[in-house]
Amino acid sequence: MYNEEHDRGPTVSSKRIDTRHWWRDAVIYQVYVRSFLDSTGDGIGDLAGVRAGLPYVKKLGVDGIWLSPFYPSPQHDHGYDVTDYRDVDPVFGDLGEFDQLMTAAHRHGIKVLLDIVPNHCSSAHPWFREALASPPGSAARARFHFADGRGPDGSEPPNNWHAMFGGPAWTRVTEPDGRPGQWYLHMFTPEQPDWNWRNPEVPAYFEDVLGFWLDRGVDGFRIDVAAGLFKHPELPDSDDPEIDARTRDSVNPLAWNQPEVHDVWRRWRAICEGYSARDGRERLLVGEVSVPTAREHARYIRADELHQAFFFDLLSAPWDADAFHKVISEAMQDIAGTGSTVTWVLNNHDQVRTVTRYGEPVPGGSGLGPARARAAALLMLALPGAAYIYQGEELGLPEVVDLPDDVLTDPIFRRTGSRARIRDGCRVPLPWSGQASPFGFTSGPQGAKPWLPQPEWFAEHATDRALADTSSFWHLYRDGLQLRAALPQFGESSLRWLDTPPGVLAFVRGDGLVCAVNFGTAPRPAPVPEAPLLASGTCPPGTLPGSTAAWWISDAASL
Repeated sequence: MYNEEHDRGPTVSSKRIDTRHWWRDAVIYQVYVRSFLDSTGDGIGDLAGVRAGLPYVKKLGVDGIWLSPFYPSPQHDHGYDVTDYRDVDPVFGDLGEFDQLMTAAHRHGIKVLLDIVPNHCSSAHPWFREALASPPGSAARARFHFADGRGPDGSEPPNNWHAMFGGPAWTRVTEPDGRPGQWYLHMFTPEQPDWNWRNPEVPAYFEDVLGFWLDRGVDGFRIDVAAGLFKHPELPDSDDPEIDARTRDSVNPLAWNQPEVHDVWRRWRAICEGYSARDGRERLLVGEVSVPTAREHARYIRADELHQAFFFDLLSAPWDADAFHKVISEAMQDIAGTGSTVTWVLNNHDQVRTVTRYGEPVPGGSGLGPARARAAALLMLALPGAAYIYQGEELGLPEVVDLPDDVLTDPIFRRTGSRARIRDGCRVPLPWSGQASPFGFTSGPQGAKPWLPQPEWFAEHATDRALADTSSFWHLYRDGLQLRAALPQFGESSLRWLDTPPGVLAFVRGDGLVCAVNFGTAPRPAPVPEAPLLASGTCPPGTLPGSTAAWWISDAASL
């Protein structure tokens, strides 16, 4: 459990955020609720656990939290299959507990973003159950994508699309009279039917959902599958279904990035602006936008659409100076040019953690992974724009790569039988204290087990140990966040690259904040001869060791 007595570090004045544009350079902490902190002893994190952990989040120095879905759900995809968008699943608490969390977060000065899932719902949603009980051509079925099958008996799917989590994107239903009938579309799993956003009932429904949570005081929404929603109206075959079948990325242009989706974000932006006009608190819309290029990405954050969209190209870039230079330059050119800011991210609940991704995939994350992850963190925090931190990233948690098959819950594993790209390894409940599982995660009786097993080596990354060790990941993140909040150079939106040796990236912001990263293993000359203000590892004056990032304040004109 978090202990405030460990909160000792350099004192830096807090950042003053313009209440109208707080999101532009905000740092948001992603809370995967079921793995954050369990208050009831059932082995699953909950909203009361999030409330108990707010002092820890506050001391880290972030501006807000993003909560993963906590709505009523059968949990086939851990909450991304929603049965009721205006309530709380009993496993996570109730609306009263949510209201207490909101009050506590705002008392701490922490913004709260909710995860909203507009592309699909649960197959247990009342409207989908009504659709299954209704005949073909009914108004109930028109809220989703129902279609007749192909072939003489309709036994073939309506088209050749593949689901993101494996298998075909269509499931055939049994009609109320017991005969095989139509098919329905699901771009993820059969338990997650896609909404038909061309039906006016669907956008109206979600506008009511937005209003419900905005009226309860939320500060914005993270939008799941924000480039989805609309499908080609004729549902034609994909030109290359084999590519669609081999990737979780949104590559089928018939099912993703349709032009009509921008009208939805204009309407949602207008709704948020209406609330802001009434009370002066700007609400944020940040989208999960998976599109091929930074230029297409930029279309989603025009002045009247989303405020932000995650820039996943940094997350997917290999540990290579040229690769990082390319994606950062493209983002600064195409995205920052919209008048918005880039939204940087290195980890999230769907991706292998950086400690493992940049190193060897072995338990404990030995090798260069930890050093590279620390360097990448300082690089991300130095870039102009907003940043999102995934829970446990600040503890240096590696991916848990050796979970037994019988405990895996990811629908990708269930659908494909393959462990490739499964997501359970980054979702293992956090270690808070102690030397053995449950590491303070659950307050239940002795023997209570977290919903995913924690490895023994989690003890090395427990929060209490991280807070007590000033050389830990946690203190690196906290020191970086404090400097980011205090130094005026972080208010500058420009970035200028510096000439560097091969394998080194360096840039300057404003009148003299310098950030440099050595992607190689051999030491290189530092761009500034003095000792750095902050470094991801030991960094003597004038030298930038391998796999290390550092910050300096220097005269920009001399660089």
